[in-house]
Amino acid sequence: MEKLSEDEADGDEIRDVSLVSLGRRIRHLRREQRMTLQDLADATGLSSSMLSLVERGRTSPSIGSLVVIASAFRVPIADLFVEIDQSRDDYVVRVEDQSVVSPWPGVARRTARFDRLRRVEISVNEWAPNGDTEPQPAHHAGYEYGLLIEGELTVDVDGATYVLKPGDLISYPSTVLHSLRNAGDGVARAVWVNLDAF
Repeated sequence: MEKLSEDEADGDEIRDVSLVSLGRRIRHLRREQRMTLQDLADATGLSSSMLSLVERGRTSPSIGSLVVIASAFRVPIADLFVEIDQSRDDYVVRVEDQSVVSPWPGVARRTARFDRLRRVEISVNEWAPNGDTEPQPAHHAGYEYGLLIEGELTVDVDGATYVLKPGDLISYPSTVLHSLRNAGDGVARAVWVNLDAF
């Protein structure tokens, strides 16, 4: 058996702690909304056994799964990782104050602004080469806009495939099946706006 380096072992330990924290947060939100695991499974289309593994920190959910879970709770995806302080309404949100989540390999999501009152979430998403949000297309509440600023991004929407280049914008109802992946050689970076997803 191959021995892990100290850095790899530390990375696994951090990932395990993150998965446990994520699971606890999802369980907390589910109970807060008085939902059973079966209620959440019915609302998301995910199996109750998979959701149970997520809540216990035993499996890493894909971004697509996290999006549908957040949608079922009517909260932004960032709320699955940290409780957002809604008492602040600053004109400027400094980059160091923006939450970054990356529970799946190759994808990072930085929430630049979450506005609960106006039901808007603006994020900067990054996909490493071969990074994707979901092997199978997913759907959830809301409407979304994506503006690619670097790299190349393949977006599957309702059975059609679109390859975005820098400067291209895509928009679609989040209720249709969709998935995103970076099939290019470099990092893909996009500004994403979600409306009414929570």
